[in-house]
Parts: sequence; structure tokens; C-alpha cells
Amino acid sequence: SEEIGCEVIALEVMPDHVHVFLQAKPNLSPAQIVNHLKGKTARKLLQEFPELRSKTTHGRLWSRSYFVASVGYITDEIVKHYVETQWERELKRRGA
Repeated sequence: SEEIGCEVIALEVMPDHVHVFLQAKPNLSPAQIVNHLKGKTARKLLQEFPELRSKTTHGRLWSRSYFVASVGYITDEIVKHYVETQWERELKRRGA
């Protein structure tokens, strides 16, 4: 993501989704950023793990959906902590 001028601040990979907290240039739209991240990661993952190709839908590793929110009235540290503690919340949700 440095290629397009983004800096990843926090990242957490969950079983069925990924949380990414990043800082981006204001001239980039959320769609441009998400498409870049999905494209780059799909290419790398499919190169590294070709067996994933059989699990794709129409050759797509990622779904077309995504959620984006901007950080306004809370600090970067709060968002970073939220992203980094996803597994804790997931385990609590599952009762583990």
C-alpha cells in the first residue's frame, strides 16, 4: 500500500474478514484503496498458495463487499487498539 501512498497502522486477519487501519492521502477514494489492497493481496496469496484458486468464486479470492469508516472524534490509538484486539472479542463472542 506504500505504492499508492498509504501507511498501514494496524492490521488483523480474522477467519472471514480483515481489519485494516491505515492512513491515506486525501486524493484517494476508499474504493481505490480497497481495490488496490484486494488486488495486491489476492495476487500474492494465489502465487504463494495456488491451491486457494480452487476455493475462489469465479477466480476471485475476496468478496466485492467492504466497510470503510473515517476516524474523526477518536484517537488513532483507540482505533489501533480496536483492530489489534479483534481476536479477544471474537473469542469472548464464541464463549471461549
